[in-house]
Amino acid sequence: MEESTVISVQFKNEAGEATGAPLDLPVSTDVGKLTMICNSLLQKETPVPFLFFVNDVQIRDSLHTTVDKKTIEGENILEIVYAEQSVFRVRPVTRCTSSLPGHAEAVISASFSPDGRYLASGSGDTTVRLWDVNTETPQYTCKGHRHWVLCIAWAPNGMKLASGCKNCQICIWDPVSGKQLGRTLTGHKGWITSISWEPLHLNAECRRIASASKDCTVKIWDIIMGQLLYTLSSHTASVTCVKWGGSGLIYSSSQDRTIKVFRASDGVLCRTLQGHGHWVNTLALNSDYILRTGPFDPRQADHVYQEVTETPKQLSEMAFKLYTAAM
Repeated sequence: MEESTVISVQFKNEAGEATGAPLDLPVSTDVGKLTMICNSLLQKETPVPFLFFVNDVQIRDSLHTTVDKKTIEGENILEIVYAEQSVFRVRPVTRCTSSLPGHAEAVISASFSPDGRYLASGSGDTTVRLWDVNTETPQYTCKGHRHWVLCIAWAPNGMKLASGCKNCQICIWDPVSGKQLGRTLTGHKGWITSISWEPLHLNAECRRIASASKDCTVKIWDIIMGQLLYTLSSHTASVTCVKWGGSGLIYSSSQDRTIKVFRASDGVLCRTLQGHGHWVNTLALNSDYILRTGPFDPRQADHVYQEVTETPKQLSEMAFKLYTAAM
């Protein structure tokens, strides 16, 4: 079949609906020209990319290389199905920048600090490790747990790290020194499944955390005093996830198939959300990202880490400004 051969084609969308009238095109027409024609037929103000198919076979180069002579001779009008594509394409990861060896057992949890300086990881070897993200080297090995470290959570000001283990204990760490802050928090009678900090714009001191456990409870702690403030015990099965929202509410999910909403100030149950037919394994709030980054605006981040010089009150005000702008 010569490239000068002209064929009649009909563009159709993925639903099989015809777009425009049939056109006569040379078989040398490539994907770029097909895209221009399709954008014109659809009257797109901003051109978008398309994929084209003939009999479920994608046209990767031109009609000549995709369609054989028998197909053309057997059909009066060749149907070309188009599929609109995103303007942006996610490219696959082509290389690993580094590997961070050090843990002696499986890495169970990992989390970046709000300012992007550190990566914290919890492992089955009972340790929490802190890594410098810029140099991709180990900083500290935090020892204090006696069982697998199941969850870790950074304070929104980036100055503390909480970790919970399978031995029902919670430890608070100083990322600058790698030392434990205060005493180990004990009181749960089951694994610690999730930890969440009170948002910075609600408390400049970052002194309260909520912990969820397999013992069916959520506990609220004052980490400065090392005391349990109150226990939320409305669930009837293991609590799988806890989130401290930006409006002063605490959300928890459970294997009892419910989500519960508590008032953080006094622990009063506000609402029970029902409907799932099986365990509720995780939660996500629309404010998760902005609460996790606290006062640090990723749009203004430097490649070289700068020490935080603001006071706790200033950091809280910065966090509040970013939170209100996002919400």
